[in-house]
Amino acid sequence: MNKLNRAIDRFCILHPHFGVPNLMLYIVICNVGVYLLDMFSTGGASLSSLLCFTTSAVAQGQVWRLVTFALIPDARGPLQLLISCYFYYWIGTSLERQWGTAKFFCYYLGGMLFTLLGTTIVSIMTGFPIPVYGAGYVNFAMFLAFAALWPDAQVLLFFIIPIKIKYLAYLDLAFFAWSIFGYISAGVWFYSIIPVMALLNFVIFFWPEMQRLLNIKKVQAGRPARTVHFRSSAAGVKREARQANSGLRKCAVCGRTNQTNPELDFRYCSRCAGYRCFCSDHIFSHVHFTDDQP
Repeated sequence: MNKLNRAIDRFCILHPHFGVPNLMLYIVICNVGVYLLDMFSTGGASLSSLLCFTTSAVAQGQVWRLVTFALIPDARGPLQLLISCYFYYWIGTSLERQWGTAKFFCYYLGGMLFTLLGTTIVSIMTGFPIPVYGAGYVNFAMFLAFAALWPDAQVLLFFIIPIKIKYLAYLDLAFFAWSIFGYISAGVWFYSIIPVMALLNFVIFFWPEMQRLLNIKKVQAGRPARTVHFRSSAAGVKREARQANSGLRKCAVCGRTNQTNPELDFRYCSRCAGYRCFCSDHIFSHVHFTDDQP
């Protein structure tokens, strides 16, 4: 996974102009156009039915469906359409400014490819061509990428309540897990392949960050708690500071110093009262000083 992530980064660095600049603007415009054409279509097949992805239609030569399914909006009404278009345009352009055109295009294209792959696998398993209307899971992976990069960014929920992006991401992940659990409990577990495959794109691009977070938690969980004694720690800090700032070391027993006898090693005794220094001959054999001794 790390090799794949590095390969993508290397490709994007070597080909910075790969992809479509300002991709989300074109997708949003197409979403609005498809919605309006579907709304005014009377009788016959709608434009969305001609753009959605199905394995049977692609097998018949309608290869444009491999791309055009992402142009179908997920909105059920005009207000929801405007909110979703603005929200995903904001997220997409922010990611493109952060990553560059090449990496963002690879991320969005990867989400589309994984969605098509998961749908194809389920269609083969069930023997029924499952249609894909819109890039719902692709947009969800894009939202998770935004939440991972800017978790503390705030949006107005229902245009009133300020809420951080990371909390919305937690709610969406909970709903995502609940939907997968619903598929499994209903005995149609293979339908969960589609959303899981769609989010593989997020895992690939953010694998180093996820691995680093897991390693940090493992280290913190395995690290024993330490009790810090303030007085002894403070005394040790003072002792080290005095030893570092003072150039003279004098043995409290024999009176020899580091200047007169540079071959000796001088150390402080932690069991003596005050800061008592001893040479290497008396550090282990001296009688410990107490507060009563001068």
